[in-house]
Amino acid sequence: MERQFTFGYGDRDIPLTVRAGRIEVLEANTPPPIRDLREAFRAAVEEEAIDSPPLREVLSPDAAVTVIISDLTRAWMHQDRICPLLLDYLRGTVGIPYENIVFLVALGTHRPQTEAELRRLASDDVFDRVRVVNHQAEQPLANLGTTSRGTEVLLNPLAVGRKVILMGGTVHHLLAGYGGGRKSIVPGVAGERTIRQNHIHALHPNEPRSSDDVGCGRLAKNPVHEDMMEAAAMVAPVFGINLVVDGNGDHIALPSGDYDKAWTHSCALVDRYNGVPIGGKFDAVVVACGGFPKDINLYQSSKTMINAYQAVRTGGRMVFLSECREGGGPPAFFDWARFQQAGTLDAELRKNFTIAGYVFYACVEIARHTDCHMLSLIPPETLAPLHIHGHTDVAEIQALLDFGTKSVAVMPHGSSTVPIPPRD
Repeated sequence: MERQFTFGYGDRDIPLTVRAGRIEVLEANTPPPIRDLREAFRAAVEEEAIDSPPLREVLSPDAAVTVIISDLTRAWMHQDRICPLLLDYLRGTVGIPYENIVFLVALGTHRPQTEAELRRLASDDVFDRVRVVNHQAEQPLANLGTTSRGTEVLLNPLAVGRKVILMGGTVHHLLAGYGGGRKSIVPGVAGERTIRQNHIHALHPNEPRSSDDVGCGRLAKNPVHEDMMEAAAMVAPVFGINLVVDGNGDHIALPSGDYDKAWTHSCALVDRYNGVPIGGKFDAVVVACGGFPKDINLYQSSKTMINAYQAVRTGGRMVFLSECREGGGPPAFFDWARFQQAGTLDAELRKNFTIAGYVFYACVEIARHTDCHMLSLIPPETLAPLHIHGHTDVAEIQALLDFGTKSVAVMPHGSSTVPIPPRD
């Protein structure tokens, strides 16, 4: 069979023809956006609160409240639309004075946000009424103890001894299974040592590869997730507000209530809306991120590569379209190539774990197990150490898309589409 497709690539569309014995298009199935956010928010924290009393019954007017929100790397979830609603509720419904309320930005080890960025994250309205502050991983931190896996839980003092509310977007996540929820604590408001000790569990304890229990949608036996949950329990947040968004960043659900149970519910929604069950692995996958900004760099578009990998058999072909106008992304991203070429990537990552390093590591793992071809602005010689065949000419990509009698999955919006193969 033969089918024509149009793939988003940067700011333009690229038409391609796919020929194969079987072609299946994998797309997310999200509902329409919420029309009345104010009413949806009110219901979410009141009568629809999950495994929790309404938020007004959880807090008292004299409570000291810390609302943990996400940084600029999560701006796509538009928490700035929800933060003013929460602040209005805390002040107007609960009666908490503004001076008792702090919005703490969960930076992890990311750079501090500027005032303009803080205003963008929390909204001008919130910034002008209460304190909105950056977490700093190197500042004096509170020591809450050690998890059963040996992670020292060093946290921002504003997350200790106060009523903590978590606000975050729930998406599939490479290390933790899903983002949001307990990730607001670790890595969000944790020290660098805490983050490194937690994230190192993404690597197999005895072999030079990723842990079998770590990956998108994996929570059971996931050591990164379980370690994060232990740390969050030491804080005991009083409430969680979880943002589920569509591919355009519009809110489609706001599951709120018990910080664990409401977040778990949001994970199920993300599976329902973004997950696409498949009967088995395909011989090949053709995938695009969906255009700019989702394909701004390889660090960001690796999520699409990771999603597509769930759909293709070992040794199968992956054809990946990602413009990457900003190259690898973080300045140090391609620096990891020298360790890969020297055969010391695994050892170096265990010694000096960073998220950028692990994303590089994950890309290498995927490319080693597939015949991976990528259309981008990145020079092919830069991609070669990752075992990725780089292409800058669309004609070269078109020549790769005649698969004969084989089966092919096509993912035009791969950043928000998560194939779910049968569990072993």
